[in-house]
Amino acid sequence: MAKKNHIPDEGLSAGDHFPHRGNDYHVPVLLKECINALSIQREGVYVDCTFGGGGHSSEILRNLGPTGKLFAFDQDADAQRNLPDDDRVVFVPHNFRHLQRFLRLHRQDAVHGVLADLGVSSFQFDEPQRGFSIRFDSELDMRMDQRGTLKASDVLASYTEQKLHKIFEQYGEVTNSKTLARTIVELRGKVPLNTIGQFKAALQPVVKGNPNKYLAQVFQALRIEVNDELGSLKDLLQQLPLVLRPGGRAVIITFHSLEDRLVKNYFRDGIFEPEEDDNPFENKKKHSMWKVITKKPILPSDAEMKRNPRARSAKLRVAERI
Repeated sequence: MAKKNHIPDEGLSAGDHFPHRGNDYHVPVLLKECINALSIQREGVYVDCTFGGGGHSSEILRNLGPTGKLFAFDQDADAQRNLPDDDRVVFVPHNFRHLQRFLRLHRQDAVHGVLADLGVSSFQFDEPQRGFSIRFDSELDMRMDQRGTLKASDVLASYTEQKLHKIFEQYGEVTNSKTLARTIVELRGKVPLNTIGQFKAALQPVVKGNPNKYLAQVFQALRIEVNDELGSLKDLLQQLPLVLRPGGRAVIITFHSLEDRLVKNYFRDGIFEPEEDDNPFENKKKHSMWKVITKKPILPSDAEMKRNPRARSAKLRVAERI
């Protein structure tokens, strides 16, 4: 039986950000656990792959000395408004899949630690025009990087029935993904599917179970496709051994099983999926460049989940570069 994804409220897969600037904009998930896992050296060089509201970055900076350095990546232009006035920070306004390229551009060959919080910010979900949330009626956009060209409405308008079926089944684990895909293809030439309201109205006849949960699964699938989230994560993971010093730490927070499985497998075996021709009776040792620090993922405490309910799906995995 396939493992079920954790589908948080309204399609959120994170929930560590809040829709107001200042102290309430960013409540970082598993903050203490992340900082402990990074094992920060005062004069070290670190990367926050998902700067967002800057909560994790701020704590890293507090643990760095005057000659330490932090590279902060974020593809969302809005995140740059949260940057601290600190000469130790280098902001890179791009997706973390370009990690190695931009470190080289800044003449940084190796770093002491990399942190990636893969959750989507609540700030993004609370901006109606971004098209992430089922609460608003706006254009079906869902681009984290506004420079991208593919929108959720484009996926609905142009993808084949088979491709839509695969997306909803794999990325959202929608129970009737085949029926949903067929319905979209049948309707898209008859009714507009450009806005959240139009899309929700069109889906009403095929919604199964709790409507909010169903729509959250559908929206998660579209968001993952629009932003190539799993492809970006694979690119990041493959670059980590190339940018981390021996003994450097990779600290990654995931929010659904698709992400977590990739991270777990890569840290453990150096591959993303078990090889199909693996012989269970053959003792073939896989090669990995990692020492796994967390045999099981670190989860938020009950107190943290009570304080920040959207953190409940978070899983933290840590590995050390051999």
